[in-house]
Amino acid sequence: LDPPFNSNASYNVLFREKSGEDSAAQIRAFDDTWHWTHESAEVYHILVTQGPRKLADLLKAMVGFLGHNDMMAYLVMMAARIVELHRVLRQTGSLYLHCDPTASHYLKLVLDAVFGVDQYRNEIVWKRTTTHSDSKTWSRVADVIFFYTKGPQFTWNVPREAHSEEYLESKYRHDDGDGRVYRLDNMTSPNPRPNMMYEWNGFPYPPKGWRYSLETMKNLDAAGRIWYPRHADGSLDHSKRPQLKRYLDEMEGGVMGTIWTDIFPINSQAQERLGYPTQKPEQLLERIIRASSNEGDVVMDPFCGCGTAIAVGERLNRRWIGIDITYLAINLVQRRLKDSFAANLHPFEIVGAPKDLAGAEALKKIDPFQFEWWAVDLVDARPGKDKKKGADAGVDGYINFFDDHRGAAKKLIVQVKSGHTGVHHVRDLKGTMEREKAVIGALLILEEPTAAMNREAAASGFYEPPELPGRFPRVQIRTIAELLDGRKLDFPQFRIETFQRAERKTKAEQPGLF
Repeated sequence: LDPPFNSNASYNVLFREKSGEDSAAQIRAFDDTWHWTHESAEVYHILVTQGPRKLADLLKAMVGFLGHNDMMAYLVMMAARIVELHRVLRQTGSLYLHCDPTASHYLKLVLDAVFGVDQYRNEIVWKRTTTHSDSKTWSRVADVIFFYTKGPQFTWNVPREAHSEEYLESKYRHDDGDGRVYRLDNMTSPNPRPNMMYEWNGFPYPPKGWRYSLETMKNLDAAGRIWYPRHADGSLDHSKRPQLKRYLDEMEGGVMGTIWTDIFPINSQAQERLGYPTQKPEQLLERIIRASSNEGDVVMDPFCGCGTAIAVGERLNRRWIGIDITYLAINLVQRRLKDSFAANLHPFEIVGAPKDLAGAEALKKIDPFQFEWWAVDLVDARPGKDKKKGADAGVDGYINFFDDHRGAAKKLIVQVKSGHTGVHHVRDLKGTMEREKAVIGALLILEEPTAAMNREAAASGFYEPPELPGRFPRVQIRTIAELLDGRKLDFPQFRIETFQRAERKTKAEQPGLF
């Protein structure tokens, strides 16, 4: 899991246009800012009275040390989720928690209290960036990944890394002329073995015997796998011992350590970059998923954001569960999966999104902003403006589309109205279309439109694309019920470009873990 770090920052999703330049639309994805509230106090009370005893003791001690402040609010939020993650984790499962130094020392105590100190496995240090010239202390270039398991027996596929050039040059120095380099390995037994004490090709047995039986020695010799010491004239030197040839192309890499410096952050030009503020490299998630799961296992990310863990799990033939609290993230994850895997994408279900009018009404009452983002997603549009930053200037969402070969984008704007609507809303939309230079406008509403609204929309006429057949109503009214039934907006399109498209991926088998 990759939770917020309590860094007191606001993170925006930066969209990109088809031409590649940054869009003016930056939507606040989440606030990584926490405050002690009545909700924090309630969760704290539940954890102390109903949670694991060691966690309750720890949280009481932390409140005594930290007080009821922002950090404590963050830790209470995390503790509640870690308890539930431990509950649903299978006995052979693992948990990886990625965090920065802001709260990592506190989070490890929470993990120890929930999982148990004996289930702590590793603290992985991921070097995610280079040093900063303006740093006034030691430059913070790394994050921490804590690795815990549910029990002593857990899924583990040993991750390996390629040997360094220095190691290869010092060890693999031999070549018989066939292009296969090898190193020499000891053939003596580490313990006394009387049945292995035999003479071999004139070489006396070592004090504790040979490592291999006589039959195995014959097979190795026939395969050319034994190196014999020789004098300058080419004769065997029986004062030394034969050794085993270990070819580089048959050897696995070295076992990977806990300092990872070979995975770089996603740069601005990376194909996998989607613009989500905390997006992690797929290589980082792939290393973790390969090591601690097998094909068919379930990977869950409770803070899935733009869905990197989900996309990697899909590519590696794992089943997956992703959780996020914003429809902005859900929108992005859906698009990423569909763009990446197309027809090869396994079927999936979105749980928690409204599927009927009652659900839409409930979402509107809980959070009007999330309702608007959800409604905008129903027509495959991008959000128009950050709702938390003030007025949206009458644009809740928009679609750039292309209907000629000149490459100039045309604009369709979307307005969402969740309350009572009338003809004045259609007129407002027409005014906004004129100001935004949009050729088509869409009004998404919960209630059925009035006859006057339909007449006003029809009076706007049609848009006729220059190079595509057909006519398209300039003003279109869609009810949420119609959209839930599958009705779409009508507009010409060569190709829709809203979010930056994810790179197309192919499914992978489980190879060696390099």
